[in-house]
Amino acid sequence: MTASHKLLLIRHCQASGQAPEAALTDTGQEQAAELARFLTDLPVDLIVSSSYMRARQTIAPFATLKGLTVQLDERLVERTLAPGPVANWRQLIRDSFDDLDFHVPGGESGREVQERGWAALDELWHGDHALPLAVTHGNLLSLILHSVDPDFRYEQWEALTNPDVYLLQENGDGRLQFERIWS
Repeated sequence: MTASHKLLLIRHCQASGQAPEAALTDTGQEQAAELARFLTDLPVDLIVSSSYMRARQTIAPFATLKGLTVQLDERLVERTLAPGPVANWRQLIRDSFDDLDFHVPGGESGREVQERGWAALDELWHGDHALPLAVTHGNLLSLILHSVDPDFRYEQWEALTNPDVYLLQENGDGRLQFERIWS
């Protein structure tokens, strides 16, 4: 990578649920329109999104405005925390930041989520784009940011908003850094 590599990482707008087919709420639709306005002047030339409905609907207004096609990438979908609903899901997420290999049977570990997320993001880093944009979900986004800065933990995940926008880029010595640019 060169120092000019940058990437926008976006958490979806407010949704009606957690299922893959959960749509944005009315508030989420308004947030998506506001997000499109915010992104308009940025040199985004590639959009990749989780296949989940809420992620696709989050970026649709911007894609339409810019005349860009949204590419879907299954590696950006929400983490499978457990094979079914669990009452203590917040504690499971907290435990994931303490131990990246922690997982419940049938669920993904934080490390597995980081690996699949970075596999998708690495392709964007190494592509020939001015500013690629990836739309994903809170837990995946948090685990990616945690891999860049170990101080980004459960409390920071809990403080995420819908939507949230982070700029990832290399600093002067080649290490990655991120900055929250809109929430």
